[in-house]
Amino acid sequence: MTALVVTSACSHGSKPEGPPKADYSTLTAAELSQRQFYSAFEAVQTLRPNWLSQRGSGDPVQVYVDDNHVGGVEVLKSIRISSVGQMRHIDGIQAPARYGAGHEGGVILVSTRAVRH
Repeated sequence: MTALVVTSACSHGSKPEGPPKADYSTLTAAELSQRQFYSAFEAVQTLRPNWLSQRGSGDPVQVYVDDNHVGGVEVLKSIRISSVGQMRHIDGIQAPARYGAGHEGGVILVSTRAVRH
């Protein structure tokens, strides 16, 4: 009976944890390449539509490309998906602390393939 308890305890520790949890604040090049998108806007609209939502403050979501502020979400329509290495979302709580006033709607950070962070 003791052997059964020991065997049972050992097998419990080797139980697989399952697939890794999705990171909903990031879109990787691998995720972007799984479907055909023309623009960064199409990819975000399809894969992370909540990134485009304005919450609370009414301030629009701001977009940065390679750490340069380029405007609101409409700019994403002019960014070809083939040039995107990764996109990250910073919510309206964290964005003002990092980028200041006017970023209460959140921020989408686009890193191009040439400048990966």
